[in-house]
Parts: sequence; structure tokens; C-alpha cells
Amino acid sequence: MAFLTKGLATCAALLFMAAQAAAQQHGHGAAGSKAAEAQQAPAAQKSAAAPAAPQSAAAPTGADAHTPVVFTLRSGIAGGRLVFIGVGGDIEGKIDPQLTAHEGETVQINLINGEGAEHDVVVDQFAARSDRVIAKGASSTFSFTADRTGEFVYYCSLPGHRAAGMEGRLLVLPGPRSDVTADGSDITRDPSDVPAPIQARPPQTVRVDLETVELKGRLDNGTTYTYWTFNRKVPGPLLRVRVGDTVETHLKNSSDSVMTHSVDFHGATGPGGGAHFTQTDPGHESVVTFKALVPGVYVYHCATPSVAHHITSGMYGLIVVEPEGGLPQVDREFYVMQGELYTAKPYGAKGEQELDYDKLISERAEYFLFNGAVGALTKAHPMRARPGETVRIYFGVGGPNYTSTFHVIGEIFDRVYSAASLTSPPITGVQSVTVGPGSATMVEFKVDRAGRYILVDHALSRAERGLAGFLIVDGPKDDDIMHAGPATSSGNPVQPATAK
Repeated sequence: MAFLTKGLATCAALLFMAAQAAAQQHGHGAAGSKAAEAQQAPAAQKSAAAPAAPQSAAAPTGADAHTPVVFTLRSGIAGGRLVFIGVGGDIEGKIDPQLTAHEGETVQINLINGEGAEHDVVVDQFAARSDRVIAKGASSTFSFTADRTGEFVYYCSLPGHRAAGMEGRLLVLPGPRSDVTADGSDITRDPSDVPAPIQARPPQTVRVDLETVELKGRLDNGTTYTYWTFNRKVPGPLLRVRVGDTVETHLKNSSDSVMTHSVDFHGATGPGGGAHFTQTDPGHESVVTFKALVPGVYVYHCATPSVAHHITSGMYGLIVVEPEGGLPQVDREFYVMQGELYTAKPYGAKGEQELDYDKLISERAEYFLFNGAVGALTKAHPMRARPGETVRIYFGVGGPNYTSTFHVIGEIFDRVYSAASLTSPPITGVQSVTVGPGSATMVEFKVDRAGRYILVDHALSRAERGLAGFLIVDGPKDDDIMHAGPATSSGNPVQPATAK
């Protein structure tokens, strides 16, 4: 044992010196009432990248396989000992950190090899373990359900490694995870905040009022960020006009703002989509008027340099230009937009977050978000429908950088209006739809069975960085569509689905 301990100490010292040398070398580089704010009126009236490494974070309330509580550990050397080092969130930089979960939550542990020796992570009490990681930079992930409370041990099972320091504690607390509130406004947009459909009418002049407001908002439980917004929410209001309308947009920049702001309508024809005429200083107002020439669902966003900075901070929204005669009637309409944030601190860190411009231009996002914040469509504003209803989702990507593969787990889109073209026949029977930054789509589907359906970008690693939403369908469950267990007898033998 003494020989093993001495060997490990020698290995640790060599690895520590190598890490120091590497660090020195690296150091030389560097439809509700809320829709009133969005609804237009006649002019005579005024109406109201891929992340470098996974980080540690808590899941939204109502954890499931797609929203686990995630912890990331990196193997390393500290004080001449082999250890686990916490990565991200509350465990950032901590040695053999305590991992805290609540009973019933899904726990995911990511292991990253930080120095090149072989390692794994084992949690005996839950019969859970990672694969072994051998090469420096290699990683492994495993998950389990924390179905009992108490204090448990996680450790590396390689001979001698646990004794050398690679051991920590997992604390599973009883009861649900309580929300930790943070100062800051609720900036999340309710997805049901959709203006009423345009009734059959001739083209007219409509007025839209947008106010650009900079405010500290809640990004996550215990975390805030200074958002730049249209009308104090992310995304900005859903605007709705018909083809042929003349749109008179009044853009007011709050006197409390620090930055100049503007608006670029992808649904407009003219210099900068209107941004050329709406560069507006704090305390001032600009007006731009354009003709809605082509039906579709279009993104609008701030186009003041740095444009990417303004967009990532929340300045994006959608405008629907309905075709002549309007859109087909549906039972429910929802408004969802995806964006990403590039924060200085890692995903899950508590306190006030700030923009990291180097991460922004390098496309290394920390957060991926539906409607502005973590939990916006799970805890704050889950969508609701009933079996038999037809649902329409206006979906857009503010970005500014990442493409989305929009998917509703457990549903199939009956109709997808490709690239948000409202005058082309929709494609049918679609599992997912790809939407690039600054683009949009419109999807429709009939909800056939009660249950909870999860909105995701099918680049599913992003679900672990905040990107998830719920469509909760209340009502009786139709077991003929899906049920646990084997098929019920129909008098005919069950046939294999594949050839022998």
C-alpha cells in the first residue's frame, strides 16, 4: 500500500507540473388580454455555438428524462491528491463537491477527464456508474432516479483512486425542490399572448407601438440578467396584420435606456427593414411606415450595432402577415421563440449574469431559452389544450447564432408551413422542422391524447442548458393510441414488424 501511495503521489506531482506548464503556455492567448400591447389598431386610434463543455445546473420543477438535475465533474490534481473538481453552477471549482438533489429527481452526472489518468464515477446505492474515461478531455455521462433520501457516496472505482481523494457526497433531500427567487422582473412572454385573427376586411393602415426597455430580469431561479426588450418581454409582442396593410410603427426608446435601439422587420421591403429610419436614442421616438406586401411569419429584431449583442439580450419578435381571406381556424394558437445567451459565468451560476462578448462572437452559448428564461414554458407559462383540439404554434428563432430543430416529443405535426410561407401548400406528417436564426415557421397538429408533451430543440444537449417547454393536454387518456403493456387482443395474432 505504501508503494501504491508513493506511486500515486509521484504521478500527481508530475501531472500537477504538467498542468502548470500548460496553464502558463495557455495564458499567452486570450389570445389573452395581454395581447393588447401587441395588437394593432387603425391609425386614427392608439392601441395599447456548440458549448465547449457541459455545466452544472438544476432542472426546472417537474423533472423528467429531458430535464434532469445535471452535475459536471472534472478529474484533476489538488494538493498533490487526485480529486473531482466541480464544473459550473454552485459547484464551480469546488474539490469533491457535495451534489444536492431532491427525492424523485433525475440526476445526471457528467465526468470529464482533466489530466489523462483513467477514471470513472460510481454511486453504489443507486447502482449507477459511468464508463471509464482514459484520454485527457474524454467524457462520460450517466443518469439515475434519486428515489430515496439520505447522504450517499460517489467515488472513482479505479484501484487506489478513492483512497487518493476521489470521493464526494450526494445529498438527496425529501420533498420537491423549492424555488429560489431572485430580484428582477418577469420578462417571459406567455405563449398564449396572441392577438386575435384578422377578420375578413380590406387593407387598412394599422399602428404598432413598440417601446425598447432595458431592465434586470429573472433568467433562472436565483439568477438575473440585464435584458434589452421590446415592451418589457422576451420575445417582443406578436404583431398581426394582413397583406396589403400599411403598418405605421412608433418606436420609443425609454429614457432609462443606456443604448440606442432600432427595429428591423423581415416582413418589410425597404432600407434595413426599417432600421435605417429607427435608430432611436434614449428618451426619443422614431416612426417608420411600410407596406405589408407578402404574406408570411417574419422575425423582427433590433439592428443597432453590435446587432448580435442586441438580439441575444432579448430584442426579437414575430410579425404575422396574414394572406387575403385569413388563416384557417384552429382551437389554440401559441407564440414561441428560441434564443441563446452568452454569459460571463457558466450556466447555472447564481446572482447577476453579464454578457461575455468573446463568447458571443465565438458562438459559445451558456443558455438556450424558449421565451426568454429558464422555465418560461415549463414553470411560468406551460401551454394547455384538450384532446381533439387543433393547435397552431408560431415558432421563430431570434438566435442570434444557432439553428433549431423544433420538435414536440410525442406529437407529429399535421401541417408545416415551410419557411413560414403562408401561400404555399403545407407539408404533412412531419416529426421536426429546422428553423435558422432570424427565421420562422408555422406548425399545426391535432392533439389526440391527454398527457404532457415536451417542446425541445432536438439538439437535445440544449435541454440541459434551459431549453424545454410543456404542452399539457388535460382530459381522458385514449389507451387505443398509447398504453403501457402489450397490445390488447383483437382476435388476430400479433405480427412481427421486421422480417426474419
